[in-house]
Amino acid sequence: MKASHSFRARKRLGQHFLHDSSVIRQIIRRAGFEPDAVVVEIGPGLGALTFPLAESVRQVIGIEKDSRLTEILKDRLIEKGIQNVTLVNQDVLKADLGETARPFGGRILVIGNLPYNISSPFLEKLIQSREVVTRAVLMFQAEVGRRLVASPGNKQYGAMTVLAQYHARISPLIEIPKEAFHPPPKVKSMVVELDFTRPHPTRAGNEEAFKKVVRAAFAHRRKTIINSIKGTFSEWRQDEILLGMEKSGIDPKKRAEMLEIDDFIRLTEGLDCFFDKARASC
Repeated sequence: MKASHSFRARKRLGQHFLHDSSVIRQIIRRAGFEPDAVVVEIGPGLGALTFPLAESVRQVIGIEKDSRLTEILKDRLIEKGIQNVTLVNQDVLKADLGETARPFGGRILVIGNLPYNISSPFLEKLIQSREVVTRAVLMFQAEVGRRLVASPGNKQYGAMTVLAQYHARISPLIEIPKEAFHPPPKVKSMVVELDFTRPHPTRAGNEEAFKKVVRAAFAHRRKTIINSIKGTFSEWRQDEILLGMEKSGIDPKKRAEMLEIDDFIRLTEGLDCFFDKARASC
């Protein structure tokens, strides 16, 4: 469904309407949702994905921030007699996905063409909601998608990569050209699947500390791990950080982009005393 030329996309909301029917069919096919699935669609817009999705699953809940689009799509759904779509006019970053999932047994799937300007905060929200979100199939700016699926040693590998891959198995599904949208964005897009039922097999004992260590390690990408961590936690003594790295078997001269997820888990364990408020020092 091509966006009506009478409808002006709002640049501040990052609106780009997907209209290429072959791309839409590919997305739904690759998503592989079961017929009895309950799917939350982020930013349904004018319904290009909503209508075919409603034909293939039990229930669609569309969360749309733009009240104009919500009203237009409501009218179109009524016109077509579609009754298994519920629209919610709300900013998805403020939505409670747990409450959304409650009437459906506390488990939902998520799909969406995300505005590029909310990709990072929504990804964090999704990770926080992983107890209710089974899988998510999301369209990101291609650069963000490549960061999510990157491997150690790749310049696109960063804190976002490690934290996302720790919580979900991430698979690239489709790259989408700019021309598939109206108006066309300046960059290509990528559809990525996040499967929260298949997280990284090794778990950190202190996940909050793990997140802090990962972010600190990548905070100064051009620096070695020891210098990046010391630059973030300036109150920590360097000799104690080095001792923690020695215990975890991590070379302090390496850069964060060379470490695998298991390395960060061991590093967090080696530095666990810094996160133990009962201890004065390491």
